[in-house]
Amino acid sequence: MAKILVIDDEEQLRDLLKQMLGRDGHDVQTACDGVEGMRIFGQFSPDLVITDIIMPNKDGIEVITELLCGNTGTPIIAISGGRRAITAEFNLESAELLGVKGILSKPFTRDQLREAVKTALDS
Repeated sequence: MAKILVIDDEEQLRDLLKQMLGRDGHDVQTACDGVEGMRIFGQFSPDLVITDIIMPNKDGIEVITELLCGNTGTPIIAISGGRRAITAEFNLESAELLGVKGILSKPFTRDQLREAVKTALDS
């Protein structure tokens, strides 16, 4: 299966995604923000990155931009629940315009996650 990097500042969600993706046979590494995510990306060389949009230190849009500008070819799935006046839809539309391979609005189901991962990896 695939090597997947999950970047999200919510520890419970990171753990849940690692568990769900791991059950599907994927090798999953996690990071708590974009800074740690980019460090792990360089060491882990994942086949797929799943990143939250709103995070401290380096947000998901910065991660997406850095990966796409670096021409890594690694597909990206953006996830967001939105906060304050910024909606999840706005965050995800912004990520989609940048060129991510999938978007998921929190909360999402296991089936939605599986479908997004399959689509991103097949692209």
